[in-house]
This record gives sequence, structure tokens and C-alpha cells, in this order.
Amino acid sequence: MYLVALVVFFAVDLVWLGLIAKDLYQKHLGFIMSPKVNWAAAIIFYLIFLVGLIFFVIHPAIEKDSFLYALAVGAFFGFITYATYDLTNLATLKDWPIFITVVDLIWGSVLSATVSSVTFLVIKNFFS
Repeated sequence: MYLVALVVFFAVDLVWLGLIAKDLYQKHLGFIMSPKVNWAAAIIFYLIFLVGLIFFVIHPAIEKDSFLYALAVGAFFGFITYATYDLTNLATLKDWPIFITVVDLIWGSVLSATVSSVTFLVIKNFFS
């Protein structure tokens, strides 16, 4: 289950960060962005985030046999977790853009709902 979620998460988030939103983040956060990604920190985040997503969303959805649970609670989990990061930044960092906070809250919801629901479908259709 973890491996499926990991592959889906990396694929979806790398498309977002590497292609779709790269210029957006550079435009609004370039003044504080590092020229190089700290891959160790990024990978640790992904690994920990997925443990939470599986524990709180995907595993319960599979136990309930509920795609809707995976989708809805996945979106809620993404909203809460991304809000933790973005609202903390908004509260503590000078010139943190509210626009980025809004974009990230939407993205966290979409990403987590997608990963949860796709992982649910893969597990139910190929591993049950």
C-alpha cells in the first residue's frame, strides 16, 4: 500500500512542482527560495506525509470499502496538513504571500484526495 501511494504521490506532486507551478512559486517566493532543493528534507517530508495519509485516510477507506471516504477524507487531510505549513508561514514569515497560501491549500487538498483515491482503486482492483 505504501509503495503504491509513494509512486502516485511522487508522480503527481513532481508534475505540479516541476511543470505546472514552478514559475508560480518562483514568481511569488523567489525572494526566499534556495537555488537548490534540499532533497533530503523533501524526501523525509514525503515519507512522513504518506505514513499519515495511509494511517488516517487510505487504510480506513479500504477497511470501509469506500472510495468516497478516500476522496473526501483525503482532501480534508491534505487541507489540514498544508494549512499547518502555509498558515504558519503566513503568521511568522515577513512578506509570505497569501496567494500562495490559498494555492497551496487547494493543491494539498487535490493532491491528497488524488493520492488517496488512486491508491484505494489500485489496492482494491489489483491487490485484494
